[in-house]
Formats: sequence, structure tokens, C-alpha cells
Amino acid sequence: MGKYRICVYAICKNEEKFVERWIHSMREADGIYVTDTGSSDKTVALLQKGGAIVQQKTVSPWRFDTARNLSMDAVPEDYDICVCTDLDEVFHPGWRSALEKAWQPGTLRARYRYTWNFNPDGSEGVVFFADKIHARKGFRWVNPVHEVLRYDGGAYQTVTVPGIQLDHHADNTKSRAQYLPLLELAVQEDPQNDRNTHYLGREYLFRGEYQKAIDMLLRHLSLPAATWADERCASMRYIAKSYDAMNNAAEAERWFLRAEAEAPHLREPWTDAALFYYRQKNWHAMLFCCEKALTIKNRPDTYITEAASWGALPYDLSAIGYYYTGDQKRAAKAIEQALVLAPQDARLQKNHQLILSGQTQNT
Repeated sequence: MGKYRICVYAICKNEEKFVERWIHSMREADGIYVTDTGSSDKTVALLQKGGAIVQQKTVSPWRFDTARNLSMDAVPEDYDICVCTDLDEVFHPGWRSALEKAWQPGTLRARYRYTWNFNPDGSEGVVFFADKIHARKGFRWVNPVHEVLRYDGGAYQTVTVPGIQLDHHADNTKSRAQYLPLLELAVQEDPQNDRNTHYLGREYLFRGEYQKAIDMLLRHLSLPAATWADERCASMRYIAKSYDAMNNAAEAERWFLRAEAEAPHLREPWTDAALFYYRQKNWHAMLFCCEKALTIKNRPDTYITEAASWGALPYDLSAIGYYYTGDQKRAAKAIEQALVLAPQDARLQKNHQLILSGQTQNT
């Protein structure tokens, strides 16, 4: 028994392929509690074999907040700390001792490093700090999707825990059919929720519904609670991308420039604009954006960051820009830096040879 009684709780459905890895990762807890919402495979049997306490519940109509609250309610109240994870997530060993060391009297919630996805070469993609570790009492999940914890007792103390790393290995075979209607429901239920409004606009963009995306993202920017510059910048970038997809280059450029001005401390608006200027073959504007991006050395620990902006992309585009503006020496240096970050990229390797040979083929 450690300093605190710590449990892990989760929801699942048809995730037998993740059970063994997940259970092994969560064994540092004093108890593991899972709410299964309708598995037809071996998920429940494998969880029980691994020592998890499993309840089976039907959630209809489906909502993530309802399911997570059912799962949390199954945890006995004598636990001090609850750790909410999903079965496609894995803790690095030693997470419990790190949590106990950081958790002090009066602490009610903890933040920890979270890798949302991985690049094809195995390197980290999107990384930010998550906060699904909380005290047993006083918290409830809200929102039908993109659910978050709400505390009913006012202000409280949160700690950031060095040494906790949780990796997400997404199951890309799962259907996202319910995602959009749940997100639309979330905005309908809470029209002033800036985060979900932003997410909904982004989802319309991903689905190619560009005018809907623009309208929803403009709505996000108009909300009184939408004050975080990083997220406002992202909405502006998505508006620009929507206009670009609609072949309205003038409006796209205007919104890319607004995004840069909103959060000049982020690489993402600069690299998005650089890609836009690449398609326009505006090499000098593209180079300016790349150079601005590369002056930013510290990657923020928020979900807004995108792996491409922190990988080879800005060096790749810089090399192309220098090449077409006649600066062979700087082009060679930039492509070499891109290859350091993506050594197996065949296109970069080809461009490297073209730049070194001085040929004028399209890169």
C-alpha cells in the first residue's frame, strides 16, 4: 500500500486486442474498474482474467459523459485518487510513484504528459498535457463528446506531475459515425462552450463542409469565452484552409495573416501559411514564413501543436524556397536539416540530390 489508495477506471467496448497491454500498464494501481458498454468479443473475460472489476452497462442514447460517470460511480468511495484512462492508452512504468510524490494534501487534480498520436516512423506526433487524474469526490464528467471533468466545489489545486507519461495508440478501425452528431449535440446543449464550438468547426473542415466550418469557426471567435490566443489562431487557420479549399485565395491569405498576428509565438500559423504560399509559388513569402517558424524553438505543451510544424516540414519548404530563389548553399543546408528529422523520406532524399546537382526539376 502506498501513501494513497489509487484506482484506475475506464469504459470500453470490443477492445480485446488492447486488454493485456492495458492491464499490465495499469497494475501499479490498487484497483482497476471497467465499465463495458456492450462488448461482443472477449473483452470482458480478458479484463476479469487480468484482475479488473468489470460492470456491464447499456448507455442509450450514447453519451461519453454518461458512460464515464457510470464508470466512476463504480469506484468505491474510499479511494483517494482516480485515474481515468482508455484501453488504447499505456502508462510508462513508474507512474504511480511519480503521482504519489507530486500529490500533496489539498491536491484535487493532476496534469501529466500525454502523447496523442505517433508518426509513421514511430516518433511522437501531437503531445500535450492531459488532466484525467482527480480526487475521488466532487468531480463529474460533462459533454456528450470531448467530455471534461467538472468540479462542484469551486477553485481547487492542480499539480503537474513530472515522470508520468501516457501514450495513446489509437484504434483507427473504430467508426467515427457518432462523433459529429454528438459534437453538434454538445454545442446545442451549451452554445457558449467555446472549446466544443471550435471542435465542431474543425470537424466540418475535416469532413469537407467548408462553409459550415467557416460559419462555426466565426461563431467560436465571437464567443466571450474564446480568449485563448492559441485556439483562436487555430480557428483562423481553419477558416483560411476552408477558403483555400473553396479556391478563394484572397480570403485564405487574409485569414492566414490574421492567424499569424493572433499567435505569432506558434509555429503552426507560419507553416500553414508557408504551405499556402508554396501552392501559390510565392517563394519569397514562403521563405519569410518558414524563417519565422524556425525562430520558434520551444514547443508548447498544449493540444494545439501539430507534429508537422515541429518536424521536417519548415526545413523542407525552406529548401524549396531557397532553391527557387537561387540560394543553392542555403537550400542544401535546409534540406540536410530536414533529412536529419526525416532520414527515410524518399522525396527529401531526391530533393537533396537535385539541390546538390543544381538541376531545375520541380521539387
